[in-house]
Amino acid sequence: MKVCVVGAGAIGGFLGTRLALTRAHEVGALARGATLAALRRHGWRLREGGELRTAAAAQVAEHAAELGPQDLVVIAVKGQSLPEVAPALAPLLAAHTMVLPAMNGVPWWFGRGVPALEGAPLASVDPGGVVSRAIAFEHVIGCVVHASTWTSEPGLVEHKMGQGLIVGEPAGGTSARGNALGAALQQAGFDVTVSADVRRDIWYKLWGNMTVNPVAAMTGAPTDRVLDDPLLLAFCSAAMREASAVGARIGCAIEQQPEDRHAITRKLGSFKPSMLQDVEAGRALELDAIVTVVREIAQRVGVATPNIDALLGLARLFARTRGLYPG
Repeated sequence: MKVCVVGAGAIGGFLGTRLALTRAHEVGALARGATLAALRRHGWRLREGGELRTAAAAQVAEHAAELGPQDLVVIAVKGQSLPEVAPALAPLLAAHTMVLPAMNGVPWWFGRGVPALEGAPLASVDPGGVVSRAIAFEHVIGCVVHASTWTSEPGLVEHKMGQGLIVGEPAGGTSARGNALGAALQQAGFDVTVSADVRRDIWYKLWGNMTVNPVAAMTGAPTDRVLDDPLLLAFCSAAMREASAVGARIGCAIEQQPEDRHAITRKLGSFKPSMLQDVEAGRALELDAIVTVVREIAQRVGVATPNIDALLGLARLFARTRGLYPG
């Protein structure tokens, strides 16, 4: 395949390097600033298991028109950046192009096919429908990433643990292109699941990520310390029960209890979730795709969420006072 990674940071660089290392694909990137310069100078770089792995990068550019149509576009930018980025991606998209959003939280296309949500775009992640207009639903392959990565410098990805990818048709069911993409990702060393209900998989990851992630960001504590505090644990569990009720209204029922999910998180050991990493690096927080959108969906399906509301209010004000969320 001819592949373009849009947003060659921690997750984009992880996927890009692994795909390039197979030597089966022509993997380039749309990047800016220091990351663009690093990719041009060093190519793809990924450190895992103490080993630095490198691969040549195909064409790297700042503007999509320099790259032309692709077979696969991996979008790995922060959710808050996508409304600005999406309209510029048109030169990458041919009729057959697959778009894989390897992003945190609820994606812009999530309401498609859900009667209670189809009346209007999800304003939290697709303000004014700008992303939906730029990237047709037919291009999309849904994606969930289960991996802990970060960048130690522009263009250099550090992989700590996890290499799980779930991919699937956003409308549900399976397809030849989804199976082919799954096989290509598996060849690149990922633990791949091709799902017939990727929307539900997205909601399940969000259910586990929506509370501990922003709580860690606000407290500065890694996951184990958040879960070890009985008051915080009870608060997170209450918010998760609200999210479960929302999921039941949109065809994404959660069969586990919050305590089951906490046990899974504990097995991962002590780590800094993405929002805490962003706070420490002074980067804008992905609140909208992870928390704000849950509240928006809840309001549209008529589920009260007092704990999620409190979580959003606290995290939003915390971020605003530090210049990490728009005021």
